[in-house]
Amino acid sequence: MALHTFDDSNIRWNTLDGFEHLEYSILDIDEQNKIADVLFKFAANQQIVLHRHKVRNNMFVVQGEHRLYEPDGKIKEIRPVGRYTVSPASDEPHREGGGGQDVIVLFSIRGSDGILYEILDNDLNQIGTLSMQDLIDLYKAQQTASA
Repeated sequence: MALHTFDDSNIRWNTLDGFEHLEYSILDIDEQNKIADVLFKFAANQQIVLHRHKVRNNMFVVQGEHRLYEPDGKIKEIRPVGRYTVSPASDEPHREGGGGQDVIVLFSIRGSDGILYEILDNDLNQIGTLSMQDLIDLYKAQQTASA
């Protein structure tokens, strides 16, 4: 099986403190329609922090294999390159990661100017959130850094 590689050399990747194995690049935020388009890169053979999606996420796998994991680390689903998925808001916690190579996924995060993601510890306790305002602030910082 051939690896499909997307050339991301012109993308300025950013990181979030405390979020290992994850990079992001915010492409656009439509505040009026409450939509954020973000590229996420998950490291190969790694899992990011446990979390819940509190709003609809439309996702397209640009490169690699997008893996979803149960809270205990078992594989729940594998989405190959080219897969488009619509995921409604859910209280079901999960982790995400890449397969044999870094995975790049376009997320179109929709429908709220409030909490988008709840960040959980291994005991399923909420330890943080990521809101639309957080994304707006990160987008402004990203634009300033690129100027």
